[in-house]
Amino acid sequence: MREAKGLSQEKLARLADVANNTIIKIEAGKNQNPTLDTLKKIAKALEISVDDLIK
Repeated sequence: MREAKGLSQEKLARLADVANNTIIKIEAGKNQNPTLDTLKKIAKALEISVDDLIK
């Protein structure tokens, strides 16, 4: 979804106010249990629901 919106990992991290490393780990599957707060921030930055994010 990030790529579909034309965002780099770094840009998404800034928009979501999370560490760039957090985005990298989530996308690589190395962080399979991000906090709900992190998911909410990422979903808000992508302008989607948390449900859409975790599908």
